[in-house]
Amino acid sequence: MRSTQKTLALWFFLIIMAVFLFQAYESKHQKAIADFNFSKFTEAVKAGEVATVTFRQDTSEVVGEMKPEFEKKYNGTHFAIIGNTQDEGYKFLQQHGITPNYERADNGGFFQSLLVNWLPLILIVAMFLFIMRQIQAGGGKAMSFGKSRARLLTEHKNRVTFKEVAGVDEAKEDLQEIVSFLKDPKKYTKLGGRIPKGVLLVGSPGTGKTLLARAVAGEAGVPFFTISGSDFVEMFVGVGASRVRDLFEQGKKNAPCLIFIDEIDAVGRHRGAGMGGGHDEREQTLNQLLVEMDGFESSEGVIMIAATNRPDVLDPALLRPGRFDRRVIVNKPDLKGREQILAVHMRKTPLGPDVDASKIARGTPGFSGADLENLVNEAALVAARSDKKYLEMDDFEKAKDKVTMGAERRSMVISDEDKKVTAYHEAGHTLVGKKLVGLDPIHKVTIIPRGMALGVTQTLPEKESVSLSKSKAENMIAFLFGGRAAEELIFKDITTGAGNDIERATEIARRMVCEWGMSKLGPLAYETRDNPVFMGMGYGNKSKEYSDAKAQEIDTEVEKIIKHGYDVSIQILRDHQDALERLTQALLEYETIDGHEVDMLVNGAAVAEIEKYRNTKKDTNAAIMNAAEKKGSGDPVGSTGPVTI
Repeated sequence: MRSTQKTLALWFFLIIMAVFLFQAYESKHQKAIADFNFSKFTEAVKAGEVATVTFRQDTSEVVGEMKPEFEKKYNGTHFAIIGNTQDEGYKFLQQHGITPNYERADNGGFFQSLLVNWLPLILIVAMFLFIMRQIQAGGGKAMSFGKSRARLLTEHKNRVTFKEVAGVDEAKEDLQEIVSFLKDPKKYTKLGGRIPKGVLLVGSPGTGKTLLARAVAGEAGVPFFTISGSDFVEMFVGVGASRVRDLFEQGKKNAPCLIFIDEIDAVGRHRGAGMGGGHDEREQTLNQLLVEMDGFESSEGVIMIAATNRPDVLDPALLRPGRFDRRVIVNKPDLKGREQILAVHMRKTPLGPDVDASKIARGTPGFSGADLENLVNEAALVAARSDKKYLEMDDFEKAKDKVTMGAERRSMVISDEDKKVTAYHEAGHTLVGKKLVGLDPIHKVTIIPRGMALGVTQTLPEKESVSLSKSKAENMIAFLFGGRAAEELIFKDITTGAGNDIERATEIARRMVCEWGMSKLGPLAYETRDNPVFMGMGYGNKSKEYSDAKAQEIDTEVEKIIKHGYDVSIQILRDHQDALERLTQALLEYETIDGHEVDMLVNGAAVAEIEKYRNTKKDTNAAIMNAAEKKGSGDPVGSTGPVTI
């Protein structure tokens, strides 16, 4: 950066000097008399209009200046003539009272003339060349369009190993074989084995596909070429194919090595698919990639790794054996995996003794590795805004709420009536959720607006669930209708606040009938998922494979399931209306209550007891913090203290 600034300063100085010299040259000659010959010169001398005369011995030239008062007459002051010998001129001038000067020839005249006349042009040409060189800098040089833009990472630069990758144990096991082959190829080739030429990492965004690829190179200690699929595609046909060839040439020169192509679907999409025709440049690039993968053997030590979150759009020729013939699925982490990922990111932050990684992991189902990293970062920002020395569990709770639902909208003006309706609505959800069997425990209830919601009832799964039973699906529908039922029961009226609840409940009921076979219509699939439009397999419409009469039966079954769930929620609220009132009063007073406080209220505790519980909890947390600070000699927590995996 500093050298660039010096270069720009030098060029700026040279430009200023060029302008100065050019102006000096122009000012020196701008008043020269045009068409001034020897006859006019003699007449001016005789008339006493000439001030000075100089004879130049090197060019036999006579130069001089007119008197200032005659400048307008001759339209200038300087003159230069050739055509008279110096002896005759001297005598003529002496007769009219002018003593001429003499200038001897020197070598500086030529160079001075060259400098004054040609320096501005030379500087302009140099400046033009400099600008063109800057335009062509980096990967955009006109003569290097066909060069690969892959970045080379060695083991000494940003090295990553499997220790820094958590939550994807199965994927690491699959890739461990690649690491072993790169370290000792003969172990496999002596038995006639052939390591896969290409490995395709498939997973949702943020699951760590790029990190896994870098970890393979870091474990094997080999060079790592990384490039994005979009870097191959240009507006000029043939450039992408040239870059593919150059990439493989670089790989062979640095073998053994890894070549990683991120977002390969940008260049490897199904040829001829979709309704908009093909793309010549992308298809040529894909064809060249297929040819290059056939043109080298795995024994050469070059292994391709590609990543995508859309394997369904890839061309079949790219996935056949001999190319990307091994597929590694990188799923979103489960409960244990989320704990491990949180532990990795929590090492960089000071933690309080109340931080429980397992509880945070339970409350973040469906989070990817990138989501969890963002969660820890948001918690650190929350703690920093409060000037804390370490992160507490409350900071992670606030960060999770912000990530999942958005920031609190405390500036939103809500009338007392709307606030009361929201409190009863969330209390209805909470009470129905507590009374039904098989649902996830209530974690927190709030009537503070977040995002598009005026209130939220959060649940916290106790364990990972990979399937859904019919009874739990029916209870989930009743739980979703708890808010709407509370509004109707208390106010004898309904509001628009249950719009999202109704939509989710209807979706569950329809899938129970049409996809999961959980109705009297039997185990039949009446609807199928939409096919991708751009794959040429559909036009975005669901396929209807049943008659109009069957459609009416489906609607009837969906309606029965919905009505049953609504009736269950109404009955629960009628039977426990006193608990509903206690929950509502607590929400109106405190705005947010946690799972333990919900249990207290549902089991008959008065609202006043919530304040006692909170004071006791606050004193207990303060005692824990003080004990931790004394034990740590002023540093309350180490980086690995409260987190045990």
